[in-house]
Amino acid sequence: MRKLLSVVAAAALAALAAVPASATGHGVFETWREGAKAVTYDVQKVPVGARVAVVPLATGRKTSVLLWVHGLLPYRHYGAHVHVKPCGPNPADAGPHFQDQADPVLPSVDPAYANPRNEIWLDFATDDKGSAIAIANVLWRFGDRPAAAVIIHNEHTHTAPGEAGTAGPRLACVNARFR
Repeated sequence: MRKLLSVVAAAALAALAAVPASATGHGVFETWREGAKAVTYDVQKVPVGARVAVVPLATGRKTSVLLWVHGLLPYRHYGAHVHVKPCGPNPADAGPHFQDQADPVLPSVDPAYANPRNEIWLDFATDDKGSAIAIANVLWRFGDRPAAAVIIHNEHTHTAPGEAGTAGPRLACVNARFR
């Protein structure tokens, strides 16, 4: 398992090096300030100083997004999703999840719309160092519609009707460009 994680981490670092900085979100979590790239809203669960990187890659009609974190709480489950607006001083500022086919009802909790085929879900579990890598693959591209951040949530994403797409409070946010 550790060898597999090392191989995935090496691939992630290679991907980070190969993708232009303008297409990658990365940073060190800090409390909100104007110009912050990565913001923690809960310093107990996403500590100041923890690191994050987001690598979106579109090829053909497909999109892959890689999320890498380090320095979060060890052995903990988190949820994460791509959101439509950039990080702000309040957790809700990043808006709803980006959806390929937008749900006409917000908040979106209908599994027909709030699902990992229509949204980018990057749920992960950290190791002993608070590190994790998550990868999502979807059969669509972002196109001209905005997507501007990844939000880290308190728990893995729920799938049942009436709660689909929810993952508890928003703990942190990282700005990223998606195309």
